[in-house]
Amino acid sequence: MKILFDFLPIALFFGMFKYAEGEREWAAALGTEWLGFMVAGGVVGPAEAPVLLATVVVILATMAQIVWLKASGRQVDKMLWVSLGLVTLLGGATIYFHSESFIKWKPTVLYWVMGGALLIGQLVFKKNGIRSLMGAQMRLPEAVWQRVNLSWVAFFTAMGFINLWVAYSFSTSAWVNFKLFGGLGLMFAFVAVQAIYLNKYMTDKDGAA
Repeated sequence: MKILFDFLPIALFFGMFKYAEGEREWAAALGTEWLGFMVAGGVVGPAEAPVLLATVVVILATMAQIVWLKASGRQVDKMLWVSLGLVTLLGGATIYFHSESFIKWKPTVLYWVMGGALLIGQLVFKKNGIRSLMGAQMRLPEAVWQRVNLSWVAFFTAMGFINLWVAYSFSTSAWVNFKLFGGLGLMFAFVAVQAIYLNKYMTDKDGAA
């Protein structure tokens, strides 16, 4: 499933963070050895080591996704390029400044970019992004397509705020848990609710109900 492919870097971020969190001295030593030239002061401490190593992993994983898609002759989604740019920029700032604040903003910025793209597409360019993705699977009245598109705008907007609330109201470890399980769970729940709502509109490729 595409959604699992999209969440793979997050899963790897989670795995590295949790392992490094349990081995902070090892993580600090490894971080200093491999990232010392990239961080202010040249030393990675035990407190910030888990998130710094996890950030490196998510940057490399996102790059690997694009390389794999290119090597397979598949198209790279624009949002994956945006995600790479954001994770490289904000992740790089996290590494250099020893601060998880930058990487914590990455999901929010990405959610808002996706929501903004859908909203601008509908209001300015009269192009419905969700219909472009789902139009082959179902036939909907124009008004319904607009509601579906706007529901995704609302979902991405809300997810951006929820991410910030979790990031700054709870521990970094709790935020990492939410980043994987909470984000994926809310996405599946939203898709399930929307699928129930749209079930009566589902058609096969021949247009049969």
